[in-house]
Amino acid sequence: MHASYLARLLRYPIEVELLRWALIVIFVLFGYAKWFDYEANALIPLVSNSPLLSWLYPTLGIHGASYLLGAVEWTLALLLLAGICAPSLTLLAAAGSSLTFLLTSSLILTTPGCWDASVGGFPALGSTAGFLIKDIVLLAGSLLLLRHAARQLRTSECDGRCQRYG
Repeated sequence: MHASYLARLLRYPIEVELLRWALIVIFVLFGYAKWFDYEANALIPLVSNSPLLSWLYPTLGIHGASYLLGAVEWTLALLLLAGICAPSLTLLAAAGSSLTFLLTSSLILTTPGCWDASVGGFPALGSTAGFLIKDIVLLAGSLLLLRHAARQLRTSECDGRCQRYG
């Protein structure tokens, strides 16, 4: 393990690093799935019913939209990984991750069948809502990472300014 990463790991809260790595794994695995037919087809009810995403299909087609979403997820994973050495990249990745999970959480409101009508509808989760509800926790984690990166950048800017002018 690289010595500077080990020093950083010991200096920063372990939960922040675990959160970073959890998001990296999630973005890599879910991004990978977007390159296959089963995932492209599974996205159809989610994307086509979203007022924010439905433009993807007429513009890029089913597979093109899935590839774009996968590329975005892989980009966020790479930014989170590079952010180990550059907090500004963590800030960018965490902002993108927050936006991603805000968007995917909103799909609960727009996707038909999210609430199980056979047991009375809301608040009985259908299988799609059950899958998407985790994104609320991922949104909270992304916001936490965003806040941590912003604090880290602010502190390093202050330290640099204090050393130069102090």
